[in-house]
Amino acid sequence: MRYYLVDLIKEWEAEKRITGVKNVAMTEDFLEYHFPKYPTMPGVLLLESMAQLAGWLEAVSSGFSRWVLIERVHQCKFYGFARPGDQVEITIEVVRSEGSGQKVYQGVGSVGGQRRIVAEFDGKVVPLAELERPEDQSALFQILSRGAPGSLSAEGAAFGS
Repeated sequence: MRYYLVDLIKEWEAEKRITGVKNVAMTEDFLEYHFPKYPTMPGVLLLESMAQLAGWLEAVSSGFSRWVLIERVHQCKFYGFARPGDQVEITIEVVRSEGSGQKVYQGVGSVGGQRRIVAEFDGKVVPLAELERPEDQSALFQILSRGAPGSLSAEGAAFGS
């Protein structure tokens, strides 16, 4: 991935939900032109943060054997800007599974308890090994989660999570 848009994973419940944080720093290169003299995180990157969290949820729920790639956005609403210095807290929940290869997610991103984005999207579940090295992603998850409370499947625990 070019941009990792999740800086902290606070908690998760396998196959159900995950909560993470994106810190918006003034040094983010995407802020340089969006917008000059009024930098804001592009809304599409907030949506990408949600998609990455959905991927992390699928990874940790499967013992780092699967990931999810966003395919369709059903609905997305923006309620304000995420600006430098903001911590965007994002919660993703699995709405439903559509067979073994498709899942629907709903997410909310907020700053200081105020909504910034609400979205519903679906994604295709794919083997993680086709995208990244599973052991690298497992190690990165450990860094991002910092021992956060979460429930792992026995498979996930056996993988070294």
